[in-house]
Amino acid sequence: MSDFPTIELTEEGMREGLQIEDKDISVEDRIRLLDALSETGLKHIVVGSFVSPKWTPQMARIDEVVRGFHPRPGVTYTALALNAQGVERAKQYSPPLTIRQGGRPSLSCHLCDVFPRRNTNSTQEQEIARWPGIVESARTRGVSEAGIGMNAAWGSNWLGEFSLEQRMTMLRRQHAMWDEAGIKVTSISLGDPMSWNRPHVVGEQLGEIKRVWPEITRFNLHLHNGRGMAALSTWEAIRTLSSEDHLHIETTIGGIGGCPYCGNGRATGMAPTEDMIFLLEELGIDTGVDLDKLIQVVWMAEEVLGRPLMGHVSKAGPLPRGKRLYAMDMPFVETFEEARHFLNGPESYAGQIAPWPGPIESPARDEVEESFKAAAGRN
Repeated sequence: MSDFPTIELTEEGMREGLQIEDKDISVEDRIRLLDALSETGLKHIVVGSFVSPKWTPQMARIDEVVRGFHPRPGVTYTALALNAQGVERAKQYSPPLTIRQGGRPSLSCHLCDVFPRRNTNSTQEQEIARWPGIVESARTRGVSEAGIGMNAAWGSNWLGEFSLEQRMTMLRRQHAMWDEAGIKVTSISLGDPMSWNRPHVVGEQLGEIKRVWPEITRFNLHLHNGRGMAALSTWEAIRTLSSEDHLHIETTIGGIGGCPYCGNGRATGMAPTEDMIFLLEELGIDTGVDLDKLIQVVWMAEEVLGRPLMGHVSKAGPLPRGKRLYAMDMPFVETFEEARHFLNGPESYAGQIAPWPGPIESPARDEVEESFKAAAGRN
């Protein structure tokens, strides 16, 4: 496990998730979800966005949410603010919000020149035109480290797939500006709002970055999941990077989320937080998250939104081990509701048919249970 990078996970459901859901979700339900998320052991939660309610009416009552929720010590709460006005609004609530300003400056732009026109009503040229000012400000402040990055990094629903060379050309252009200013580049951010990530292209990209710029050790991935590849691509990132690296990933409970500008709406989603926590724990990476509590938050979100969400662990449960092995005589389990027996107990499948004529016995199960009892005794 020592070969894996240090991993930081940010839960984005309250922001990335709810920003494309019904604008009339009550403040009370939002607070209920946020408070429940706070009790799971997650270390970093984004509570929402301080943006114009004209274009994102789902965030119109963010002030009430922030005033009403119950922050938990040890959890970092942040919010998205896209401009100075948004930052000033957010500052009213610090603490409990952490307002991240300054720090490591970064250059970035969209590889797709269509998406920024749809997303922020700006152009790729305008994004690039901001770079000299960012570099000069960093130089004046005596900043020693900086970042580079791209959004729509792997492809566009309007332009198609981008090549490794297209990405590296844009990144080299950014890196050269920091080099000229004498500022070391140590971080990179790669975003994918249109779900073009796939494990082999993500691995290829990260491997090339490490080969060309070994001093880059901090990686941020914002991967959307419209084609079911985000978790696989994240796993490939974990495999590609080393213990010297730091990987920051962003996920949402139940995989909720999406982008109204990319043409896929809610279908684009993100990697489900519960599935990613399950993967990390199975890899031996201690997340500090109570997966049972997290699954119950997903169920709460399904109740609030009125539909099943896209994650898997919230439906089938974590792998049953030890005391959580399934009862051998349990009857048929067919529905999603019945499958919740892994947390809710036998009442979930009460009344289902059981065609076997007598008790099911298993010498192998006896050995497993004896081994479990012996291990518990040693502890």
